[in-house]
Amino acid sequence: MRWLLLYARSRRVPASATVIALTALAAWIFLDEDGKEPVDPRVPALLLCMGVAAASVGLGGPDAALERTAAIRWAPRRAVHVLLIGTAVGVVLSAVHAWGAELAPAGFLVRDSAGLTGLAALGATVCGAQYAWTLPTGWLAFTLSAPPQTGIAGQVGGWLLSPAGTTAAAWTASVLLATGLLLYATVGPRR
Repeated sequence: MRWLLLYARSRRVPASATVIALTALAAWIFLDEDGKEPVDPRVPALLLCMGVAAASVGLGGPDAALERTAAIRWAPRRAVHVLLIGTAVGVVLSAVHAWGAELAPAGFLVRDSAGLTGLAALGATVCGAQYAWTLPTGWLAFTLSAPPQTGIAGQVGGWLLSPAGTTAAAWTASVLLATGLLLYATVGPRR
């Protein structure tokens, strides 16, 4: 059990958990007091991106060369770490519903946290763990600044803000998660 605590400390889990908890507090602040007004989908997308970006810095340890020489199987640990990031961010923001109002539908939160987590894992593989936040943040910036598109291209490019039942958005998030998870688990973070 001690190895788990050491792993969590080396991956900056306490700091990341604090930021994720603060995003939940920010979500609660953004909610309408009576919960009757619909929340702009940009707010939960931004909060999910903040949580994933905060947790993504832990996708690499302090010494990548040392980890590459370790005689343990990293792929399962990396895969679980990525899945825990997506789960923690989604669950914490879903808990806001228990505080009296719904930030976004559960399908929206699950889809966006999965896709953003996949982007962060892909970012860690391509850019390194210290820059893993750039892909989810960049996609969010693109989504918020690009004019809305129609058709399948608009649903794929703007999957972050698509309604909760959109098939193309769900597939896009699933492909991003699967690709990021597979590459990060097998290759690991870039040095």
